Amino acid sequence: MQGAFSLGLAEAARAIRDGALKSEELVKSCLDRIGEFEPTVQAWVTYDAEHALEQARACDKLRYDGKPTGPLNGVPVGIKDIIDTRDYPTERGSPIYAGRQTIDDATVVSKLREAGAVIMGKTVTTEFAMYTPGKTTNPHDAARTPGGSSSGSAASVASLMVPGAVGTQTHGSVIRPAAYCGVVGFKPTYGSISRTGILKQSPPLDQVGVFARSIEDAALLCETVSGYDAEDRAMRPVARPGLVAAQAEDPAIEPRFAFVKTPAWDQAEPGTQAAFEELTGFLGDRAEDVPLAEVYDEIYEMHRCVMEADMAKNFAREFERAPDKISPLLAAMIERGRKVSAIEYNIGLERIDIFAEGLDVVFEHFDAILTPASTGEAPVGLGSTGSPVFCTLGTYTGMPALTLPLMQGEAGMPLGVQLIGKKGDDARLLRTAAWLTRHVDEAA
Repeated sequence: MQGAFSLGLAEAARAIRDGALKSEELVKSCLDRIGEFEPTVQAWVTYDAEHALEQARACDKLRYDGKPTGPLNGVPVGIKDIIDTRDYPTERGSPIYAGRQTIDDATVVSKLREAGAVIMGKTVTTEFAMYTPGKTTNPHDAARTPGGSSSGSAASVASLMVPGAVGTQTHGSVIRPAAYCGVVGFKPTYGSISRTGILKQSPPLDQVGVFARSIEDAALLCETVSGYDAEDRAMRPVARPGLVAAQAEDPAIEPRFAFVKTPAWDQAEPGTQAAFEELTGFLGDRAEDVPLAEVYDEIYEMHRCVMEADMAKNFAREFERAPDKISPLLAAMIERGRKVSAIEYNIGLERIDIFAEGLDVVFEHFDAILTPASTGEAPVGLGSTGSPVFCTLGTYTGMPALTLPLMQGEAGMPLGVQLIGKKGDDARLLRTAAWLTRHVDEAA
């Protein structure tokens, strides 16, 4: 099939399942796309064309033989390079771990293999999934950052190299790069997806998310990799959510949006502020300005204390044994983390649930919080991944969040619209996001 690389995740899975497309054809098309755009975008740490094709042929044989196949049978997916894979190195964006090879897959990768996905390769991450950039550029403008830390995952999906990819978020590492690259990024409720086999940064904050080209695709990928894992203490044995079905449903009542500027509103660029004022104006009485209580000004410092204290602990070995191979930016964060007191850290942990529960009253009246995904368009220059300040609320509280590529900035670059939902109510968030997307598209 010509241009098979342009198919979305769900569309490609259906085409393969129905016999209209072979996985081998799809993977070849994606590899051709990688060959054309990778020299500029540089989304991949490593990929192996022949290994990917071997996986694809095995998927095609399963279908040809009438054997059971999973929901992503034959569909290629990219994996962030802090997530362990038994067939590719996991180098964590650092020379300290160059060539590091594990014998086991991370649980999220095992679930993808069980679903029949083709593991295309490892996508670029920033150093230890923090703030020092890797080599990836923005697919829309190579002079601009793709965001981070899941830089390669976002860029590989945006440049049509793969229809879906997996990333992680400890601050803004799914929402921000998805917004900058113009794709859908979805971080479900904290504890929805296993982190076993993934680089540990800050367990109270570390969350797995997905990148895709549509809400349906994001729901399918997230639903596929969700599910209980006893090794991850943040998880509970509950039923897997029906996200794909939920996002396809029409809301019984048109949703209402709480436009929350957050305490970071003054950091939003003028173009961003104007765009969101226009969006809320378009929504009319479906959107209402909702100020947060002053106590929410503390979330940034609370998040910093927890994250940097955990980094100081979890990266202590690397910091002490190979200080010359750690960036000054990461070293400074670790040094600050060592100065966080036990009292400060424990207050930071305690406030997570308090701040999340404090927003329950908002969700009694509104279906989602509407807020920017970033301060503005992807910044020019590759020395920074941009500010994650608009991602702090959703990450710190563990609430589900997604970004939708619904707007453009003044320079014509993508400008993400972030929706945040009530903790545990991911299905409602996706259904609301689908409604908003249709509503905006119909008016375009």
